Amino acid sequence: MQAADRGPVERTVERAIERAIVRTCQVVLWSTTTVIFLILSTNTLLRYATGSSLQWAGEVPELLFPWLVMAGVVLAAQQGAHIATTFLRDALPAAVRRPMATLAWVAVAALYGTLVAATWRMLEIVHDERTPILRLPGSVTYACVMVGMALLAVLALQSAWRAWRSPACGAEPVADASQAPRVPAAHW
Repeated sequence: MQAADRGPVERTVERAIERAIVRTCQVVLWSTTTVIFLILSTNTLLRYATGSSLQWAGEVPELLFPWLVMAGVVLAAQQGAHIATTFLRDALPAAVRRPMATLAWVAVAALYGTLVAATWRMLEIVHDERTPILRLPGSVTYACVMVGMALLAVLALQSAWRAWRSPACGAEPVADASQAPRVPAAHW
């Protein structure tokens, strides 16, 4: 089925999901970066000016940094900026590439889903661990892994859908390039 055959509702839903994921990750990325910078800068100034520092200033960046990293991982995946090997896909006959790409993206989504489930089971265990000063549960940092993997699973399912709905390799190209689905590819 050609991308142009997809309905406007389908395209709108796809874009809305992707925009929501991107916007959420951008907010997490920028807010965690800003807070970490402010805390570390303030603590450094205090150390030089007064010889003392904020006791909790080491814990908060430790708690926020995994969220910053996971937001960046999800954004990189959305933009197709992770390293990929494509030699096997490129060696396949044109008629097999689309179903193989779809199957690969579904497998990736399933693996991310497995990581979400495994992290979910670990949350109860690490919830009992507390940070020394703020007494925050260890599940705060583990939750970012679960949330990030869930978002990556959604993006992988979206890529599987786009791969399946894209024109077969060697088929007639889509007349309007803006209507063609964007399937993340290798980025070097």
